Amino acid sequence: MTDQRPAPSAPAAGLRERKKRRTRDALLRASLLLFVAQGYEETTVDEITDAVDVSQRTFFRYFANKEEVAFAVQDLVESHFVAALQARPPTEGPLEAMRAAVLDAWDTVDEAISEVVPVDLYMRSYRLIESTPALLAVHLRRSTELEERIALLIAEREGLDVDADPRPRVAVAAFSGVMRVTGRLWGQGEDISVATIRRMTETYLDQIGPALAAGWSHPA
Repeated sequence: MTDQRPAPSAPAAGLRERKKRRTRDALLRASLLLFVAQGYEETTVDEITDAVDVSQRTFFRYFANKEEVAFAVQDLVESHFVAALQARPPTEGPLEAMRAAVLDAWDTVDEAISEVVPVDLYMRSYRLIESTPALLAVHLRRSTELEERIALLIAEREGLDVDADPRPRVAVAAFSGVMRVTGRLWGQGEDISVATIRRMTETYLDQIGPALAAGWSHPA
């Protein structure tokens, strides 16, 4: 006998997806709030699920572990930067395009994450990553993977073979080095606003050229 039951309607399927999204976002917000309040390593999955009133099974349906949830918003921010870089005009040189893209990404970071978490919570969690050895180690590994992704993008923009021409990886290494310096110094400061890290990023990126130039002057 043929099953005559109607297929689920599109509105019903859409409702389920929205409920899943709300649950995931609630777990993410609760996790970050607990991480910044009491520390990443001190926070348990049980505390996160209790805050949202769901089971551990529900948590692991959305996140493989605490590490994944700690970097979930960072994923959004990095994707936001990559999209900004892809949108830069081809007339810009690699370093110019990366500089413009990262400043644009900071200017519009609210658009990328505000539906998931407040920007202030993200900035506090970003400082937590910079100050937590276990998370910082993961952050550095992830940064290496992102660098390769950006180098491939730059090579494509310039019509180069990234394995035959070292310049895309060298340019990205210089850019990423500045990003690591500004992230570390920003994380050590008292003002952890977007405006501050953007200003520091711009200032330090603008010193790449002078830093590579010969004949540094020494104060008398």
